[in-house]
This record gives sequence, C-alpha cells and structure tokens, in this order.
Amino acid sequence: MITLCGFGVSNYYNKLKLILLEKEIPFHERLVYPWQRESFRESSPLGKIPFIETEYGSLSESQVILDYLVERYPEQPLYPATVFARAKCRELIQNLELNSEWVARRLYKESFFGGSVSEETKREAKERLTSGLKAVAQLAQFSPYILGSTFTAADCVAYVHFLMIDQTTMKIYGENMLERYLPNVVAYMKFMDSRPPIQTMMEDRDAALAAFLKLNVKYDG
Repeated sequence: MITLCGFGVSNYYNKLKLILLEKEIPFHERLVYPWQRESFRESSPLGKIPFIETEYGSLSESQVILDYLVERYPEQPLYPATVFARAKCRELIQNLELNSEWVARRLYKESFFGGSVSEETKREAKERLTSGLKAVAQLAQFSPYILGSTFTAADCVAYVHFLMIDQTTMKIYGENMLERYLPNVVAYMKFMDSRPPIQTMMEDRDAALAAFLKLNVKYDG
C-alpha cells in the first residue's frame, strides 16, 4: 500500500494524488507539514514534501514518484505508447514545472503567504514566466487534453500548476498570464473540472487549506 505524505495545499502533493486517483491505486495519506522536515529526513533527504512510503521503502521528488507509480502500476497507463511520444510528454512536464511553475513559485511568498517580494524579482519572474508559458503553448495541443486526444500524466501536472500560476499572476501582475499565452486554457480547465478524480482532489484541497489557515502559521512556501 502506498502512503502519500505531505499536505493537500501543495500542488506537487496534489499532482501525485491525481496520479493515484486516476490510476485507481489504493493509498493512504499522512499529513506532514514542510516545517516538520527534521522528522522525516530519513524518507526525504532534503526534507521536501511530498514523499511516499512503499513496501520497499521511501521515495522523494515528485517526478521520480510519478514515474515510479506509472511503471509500478502499468494498468491505465498515463504515458503514451511510443518512446518518442513518452519523451514529448516528459518534455511538456519539464516546461510546465521547471520553466513555468518554479518561476511563479518565486512570487508565492507575496501571492499566498502575506509576505513581499522585490520589484526586481517580479520583473525577472515575469520575463522568465513569459518564456516558459510560450514554450508550453508551443508544445500543448488542448484537443481536448493537453497532449491531444488521450489523458496523460501531463494533464495531472498541468492542472495543479495552472491553478497556482493563475492565482499568482492575477495577484502580482493584475492579469492572468495563462490566458495571455495559452488562449485555450480556460476551456481546458473547465473540461478538466468534470473529471471525478479532480473533483475529489479539489474538495480535499479546500479542506486542507481551511485546516492550514486555522493553524495561523507563518510559512513562505
């Protein structure tokens, strides 16, 4: 049995939760907050969440975990069938994460956690995020899924990161940069909202956020 460890506000936690739900893999959840990292470094060497516990041991780093789940549970595959198509799926995931979400993440301290970031950081992030979203636009198809007619792991990644980039760019720049560079994104997100696993994840995310806010803890992401 897989145990998913972390907390349900994290988009990387929810990326893995969607994989588990979509593939109908039985799993437990264990609530772990980032500031408790000293208690789980044996499972996650850098003290990062999410991580998973398996019958073989622990795994950290969300993309490593995603690939493990896809390979360990081949039923209902979430990568395309051919080698090149799988590589294109991973290419899109990398652009969604490293070149888009990780850039927007520099702004989370102000957009979500009540802190502030410098104007220089905002300018740099906007420039880099523009490049990242243009790359995503070049790779994405939205017909109707992000890579074409079949739901893939890239959809699990895109959905949770688009939520964060949407809210962040609206708060910091007063515009939804997703809509500027990905004109099909609104219809795509509405289409994705109809999936039961996404509905389950979002309900749990709302509950996790409410519980987190009650803690009244200073956290900068």
